[in-house]
Amino acid sequence: MELSVERLAVGYGSRLVLSDLDLDLSGGTVHGLVGRNGAGKTTLLETLAGFLRPRSGSVTLDGRAPTRRDVGYLPMETYLYPRITGREYLGLFRGERARFDADAWASLFDLPLDAFVDGFSAGMAKKLALIGVLSLGRPVLLLDEPAHGLDLESNLVLGALLRELAIAGHAVLVTSHVLESLTVVCDEIHLLEGGRVAHRAARSDFHALANRLLTAESEAKLARMRSLVAVEAPT
Repeated sequence: MELSVERLAVGYGSRLVLSDLDLDLSGGTVHGLVGRNGAGKTTLLETLAGFLRPRSGSVTLDGRAPTRRDVGYLPMETYLYPRITGREYLGLFRGERARFDADAWASLFDLPLDAFVDGFSAGMAKKLALIGVLSLGRPVLLLDEPAHGLDLESNLVLGALLRELAIAGHAVLVTSHVLESLTVVCDEIHLLEGGRVAHRAARSDFHALANRLLTAESEAKLARMRSLVAVEAPT
């Protein structure tokens, strides 16, 4: 299975966010997507999920146009309807699987499905939404900051889950503002910069990617930070 993006251009009004972007996502692989705030990570995921229409370029899945039934999308911000239980929330999803064991998944993430979601923390809401996306059984999974709000144990479970999903044949694309969170679970990481994928790093190149992200501008900021800390140091 291969999701291919060729010369994609996406914008809002007169502002072009993505331009001439190429990307290949293969099944059996966990792909990471990293970039500065505003680089267009969420825009790319929403386009691949079918929520945004590109101005030009193409997105194909094994040579055909993908449908929403091919793609599961977890947004960064999670919205839950008030005064419903976690189990009722999961009932809103209609997947293709004959059987989905919601209780087993909830147990994995320590979620009380029969409690009202009004009392859920941000991390609990994110885990519930993730279970909902998984219940759809989609071959392509787009996860926007899935670790945001999760505690340490849930983060470890998430990392293991992403690997297992890839082993099962899914194509997984995960975004994060923190490079280190991607290097643990990803097979390759794509750097989004200037509206396109500026660099693709395999696992053996992750260290070089980290050095690339530490630009001259960042080094200058670090130098200024050191001088400010030195002034504020206790005497």
